[in-house]
Amino acid sequence: MLARLTNVLSHIKPRPRPFSTSAMASASSASASSLLTTYPDYYNDKNITTAACLIIGDEVLNSKTFDTNSAFFARFCWDLGIDLRRVEIIPDVESEIIEAVTRLNSRHDFVITSGGIGPTHDDITYPSIAKAFNKKLVLHDETVEKMKKLNKRPIDWSVDNDEKKARLRMAQFPEGAQVIFPVPEELWVPVVKMENVHILPGIPRLFTTLLTSLTPLLSPHIPSTQKRTRLLVSTSLPESAIAPFLTRLSERVEPQGIKIGSYPKWQGGVMVSLIGREAQLTEELIGEVEREVQGRRADVEAEMKGEEERRKEINEDLGKRDSA
Repeated sequence: MLARLTNVLSHIKPRPRPFSTSAMASASSASASSLLTTYPDYYNDKNITTAACLIIGDEVLNSKTFDTNSAFFARFCWDLGIDLRRVEIIPDVESEIIEAVTRLNSRHDFVITSGGIGPTHDDITYPSIAKAFNKKLVLHDETVEKMKKLNKRPIDWSVDNDEKKARLRMAQFPEGAQVIFPVPEELWVPVVKMENVHILPGIPRLFTTLLTSLTPLLSPHIPSTQKRTRLLVSTSLPESAIAPFLTRLSERVEPQGIKIGSYPKWQGGVMVSLIGREAQLTEELIGEVEREVQGRRADVEAEMKGEEERRKEINEDLGKRDSA
């Protein structure tokens, strides 16, 4: 199904370059103001503090498609200060989509789904979510008009045939949904919102573009106190050697909202992580951690970039495997 969503890509005029979280951060204030004016009731007065990600697709579970959207969403939430609490991958099964959407919507402020909104028979996300909210599917005329205008492969819309019906499947949304066009001049694909649930495509380029374009709408609803600081200390010692100290430290600082973690590195040694919402308190621990684990402070951005590079390598390896 995610693979078949390439049909959607063929219907969209190409962008000069993809969005990224850093690109979105530098978006013009005029664009942000336009979105806020167009969708003033996006979340009303509700705060956004927690999030969940629901990946929908048999092909992810059977290893045909490698999921990168959840990793992108995790970084997106971190950058904005939203606490990502759960990531789930489920098959293209109506009952499972209904159960997961209902549960995640009730427990999290911001939920995104990825996949299952293409033109084929197994793209059942829209109808399944409609059932989850006891709504019927309705054709969204504005989406149809944008589809006609921005479609890279035009068809004769006056003729009722199977291709027209397939395209119209992609414009049938749960009744009462809020339909948001974050990139209205370039993409006809909207973000469809039901309560806390945001329905996005599974194609990574579309997913990342639409998600990052929501930033101006999300930001006013995220309390400034949500932003967290991440500090890292690298050591060549094994985890077993530093575990007693990290346990004592965690017990001591957890009441202050600071989380301590340790993660073995690919090339040996351990990376110790300190995450807290009080930047100064977190910073004050660095000297003690460096001393006790015989380590040195690491560059957070460099480490994150390294992780992204490793993910790219994995994607390339999987792509070679699939084409073999």
